[in-house]
Amino acid sequence: MPRHGASKIRISFSSAQLSHFGGIYLLHQFLRRLGFRTFLSHAISYFQRNNRYTLSEFLIALMYPMILGLEKIEVSALLGTNGVFQYIAVHDDLRAHFICLPATPSSFWLDCDSTAHTLYGNQEGAVKGYNPGHPGKKSYHPLVITEAHGGDCLAGVLRPGNAHTATGVIDLVSNVLDFLPHHHRIRLRADAGFYNGNFVDYLKGENITFAIVAHLTPALKRRLGALRYARISPVFSVATFRYQPHGWDSQERFVALRRKLPDETAEAQTTLFTLDRYAYSVIVTNLTLEPYNVFRYYQERAAMERIIRTLKEDYPFGQAPTNAFDANALYAELSLLAYNLMTWF
Repeated sequence: MPRHGASKIRISFSSAQLSHFGGIYLLHQFLRRLGFRTFLSHAISYFQRNNRYTLSEFLIALMYPMILGLEKIEVSALLGTNGVFQYIAVHDDLRAHFICLPATPSSFWLDCDSTAHTLYGNQEGAVKGYNPGHPGKKSYHPLVITEAHGGDCLAGVLRPGNAHTATGVIDLVSNVLDFLPHHHRIRLRADAGFYNGNFVDYLKGENITFAIVAHLTPALKRRLGALRYARISPVFSVATFRYQPHGWDSQERFVALRRKLPDETAEAQTTLFTLDRYAYSVIVTNLTLEPYNVFRYYQERAAMERIIRTLKEDYPFGQAPTNAFDANALYAELSLLAYNLMTWF
């Protein structure tokens, strides 16, 4: 006789007296359907002597508190392993699987950004550098690449606090291209920290279209006042021009957005370059969009700032639970994996 059981089960955590961690049961079921623990066991090899817990159990023990938002557990012993690249490879396999669900998109929109995480100690790699929130404080300066449609974190790397914004971005984008489906259109957006001729040449060589905020050098500023602008509205007008920055190999397309400032705010404007009561912003791009649409497309990158904030406030991305940089880099990778698991869930 076949076994019979309940065919329709409704799971609910609606009682006010239930723990708000009750939903972890559903996540646990999700990971079981993935065969997540078995997948980790087969994909990651590391010699362990006289250990009662498997490596996959260690990793899950690290990620569950991240997902639940609990105070970090003592992780020094758990992170005393080598082979962070093994974990990155495993993560990339999962990224490649989920990026195509529920259906492979027609294009991928990559957003690049960096962030500073202030540290208070003598951790390896914690040095003074880019840290606008706490100038002069020691920090890490991690770099992240996300995908705009699904919110997946496609890559991330922990870096010392004095790393330049664009340091390592070509390697990171190259790693993303290795697991994205081939023959798909790829766009990339980035702020002025990634305004770099070598990076632009690399993107063109990989047939990636891009919109990168230009660093307003004195030579570029001098061009803005002489351009012929097309009026979009009573406030905004746009122009496009070809320009070869110093040290770059070729001319590129630049689009400029000019915003008319109210008389009472013209002198107080400080965030953009201003000239004759106009504020200017400029993007270098190889997109074929109309100039104003380039800016509209770039503005959607704001969603990445929310992801960065989530990684720092809801996950321990960029934190330093140990004094060893490699161990902290592994912890950062696991926090990105925890974020992605919840995104896919």
